[in-house]
Amino acid sequence: RAAAREGAHVDPHAYLPIPVPGAAAFPAGGTPLVEPRRLREATGFPRLSLKNDTLNPSGSLKDRASLLVAAQALAAGQPRIALASTGNAGASMAAAGAALGLEVVLFVPASAPRAKLLQSLLYGARVVPVRGTYDDAFGLSIEYTAACGGVNRNTAFNPFTIEGKKTVSLEIWNQLGGRVPDVVYVPTGDGVIIAGVHKGFADLVAAGRADRLPVLVAVQASGSNAVARSFREGREVTLAGTSTIADSLAVRSPANGRMALGCLAQTGGRAVEVDDAAIGQAQLELCRGSGLFVEPSSAAAWAGFLADRQNLDRRSTVVVLLTGTGFKDVKAAEGLAAMPAPCEPRLAAALELLDREYGAGRG
Repeated sequence: RAAAREGAHVDPHAYLPIPVPGAAAFPAGGTPLVEPRRLREATGFPRLSLKNDTLNPSGSLKDRASLLVAAQALAAGQPRIALASTGNAGASMAAAGAALGLEVVLFVPASAPRAKLLQSLLYGARVVPVRGTYDDAFGLSIEYTAACGGVNRNTAFNPFTIEGKKTVSLEIWNQLGGRVPDVVYVPTGDGVIIAGVHKGFADLVAAGRADRLPVLVAVQASGSNAVARSFREGREVTLAGTSTIADSLAVRSPANGRMALGCLAQTGGRAVEVDDAAIGQAQLELCRGSGLFVEPSSAAAWAGFLADRQNLDRRSTVVVLLTGTGFKDVKAAEGLAAMPAPCEPRLAAALELLDREYGAGRG
């Protein structure tokens, strides 16, 4: 806290529970807060920003948690980390393990996007595809750690994942000049990211740096809406199944759902649901309106803002959290744009193609 009192800037690592000796080898965090000029104009929100966590080492916000869990394993003298994932957390932990010399055992639903699984394999993780859901993989990874030892990274199991993810809020504070945003839109599956966002701002309040929390909005896919339903119905909901293109949000029984609901209650927040069509459209809008290619789970956060903006004052400082790059799941974006058939290598043919496909043959 003494270091934090020097000016508006805070050191996110000073707020972590243990030192992080591997930060230079695996530089998670420090991602930009984008001021999307065209989207600001299109939506009428001049203080809208996009926190671009797709620029973390493995392309995901989850690198923040993986770095801290890696530090936890090194401090405990444990060479192995196990976890379950739909793709991003696994690839993230595998990347951190490769950078810091740790063995990673990853349990994944066999239906997870191949690009994410390939990423984990290339980093050297021992990948165990499971015929079942993320919840099945989660349970199996807990059993594995109990039987074989090591550190378990699972979100909503290892509290260091929340501590690691909270650094995104400390960075937002710095990037806004030492101010708390009014509203933050957070893509939500198991509820750990929103708990991390909440914890970061709560720590600033506890340290006397901020006097309030931002309103947190949990955005869920309508085909995986356990947290949103729980918020709406006032009871904990477990889904019979999930169905959404936003695989990172596909959780039947959110392991951190109760804490996520508490975060919404404490910030005067709410939950928003968006369907797959809205998620796909939001993915395309972010590409063409801001130059950011994000995966469907991140696009869900933008879709949530669009669906909820009538509840906002247009002068509000709004942050939309973009948690993963679209290059992790290119297949999900294939239906959003079509490649024209090739033309002959003649200018007339090229102009004809441009006119036919885009209505702009001569610019």
